[in-house]
Amino acid sequence: MTEPALTILQLDTRFPRIAGDVGCPQTYAQPVEITRIARATVQTIVSNRPDLVEIAPFERGLTDAKADLVATSCGFLSYWQEHLAAISHKQFISSSLTALDSLCTQFKPGEIMILTFDQQSLTPQHLGRHHAYAAGIVGLPKDTHLRQVIEQNRDTLDADQTAQELVGVVNANCTPRHKHLLLECTNLPPYKRALQAATGLPVTDILTLIETAKPGTVSRTYA
Repeated sequence: MTEPALTILQLDTRFPRIAGDVGCPQTYAQPVEITRIARATVQTIVSNRPDLVEIAPFERGLTDAKADLVATSCGFLSYWQEHLAAISHKQFISSSLTALDSLCTQFKPGEIMILTFDQQSLTPQHLGRHHAYAAGIVGLPKDTHLRQVIEQNRDTLDADQTAQELVGVVNANCTPRHKHLLLECTNLPPYKRALQAATGLPVTDILTLIETAKPGTVSRTYA
C-alpha cells in the first residue's frame, strides 16, 4: 500500500468538505490519510481558552500518523503548535496562523487581514508572539451560510452562496492598508480564488503551508 504524503487530524464533524477543503481527498495530488479525532467538535476546539482544549487525542493522532507531514483541520489549534511539534519527529502544521512567522517579516500589524470562522473566539493567545496582528482579525457574521453550516454541522453546503458571502465580508472590511489575506479557517481555501479576484491581495492558507512543506502534495487547482 502506498504511504500517504500527508496525514490530516480532522475534527469530529460531518458537514461537507468540498474540493479545496483541507479535509477533502480531492484537494490533493497525492494520497492522504484523514484521521477523525473523536469528540473533538467545533464547539470544543473553537474556544477563546485554547489552553483548556483536551490535546491528548491530537497527541495520539500525531504519534500514530502514517505520513511524515501532519496537519490539522482547525486553525484554532495554533496555540498547541510548539507542544505538538516537540513530541514527534514528523513535520507538523497546526494552522495557517503559523505562517505569521514568515509574514511578519514582510507585513506590519494591520496590513494582514486574518479571516476566521469566529472572531470572538480567536484571541491573541492563538497568535502567540504575533499577538499584535490580532487587530487584523475579521470573523464570519453569525448569519452567513458557511458559519451556520459549520456551527450546526449541517449535511449540505451551498458553495456559490458561500463564495458570494465571503467576498462580501472581505470587501466590507478591506482597506487600502491591507496587503495580504490570511485564511485561518481550513474550510475557506475552496474560495481562495474568488477572494483573490475580488481584492487583488495575495492569500495564504493551510494549503499554502502544506505545499511549501512538501511540494506536489496539493492539487495545482488549490495550491
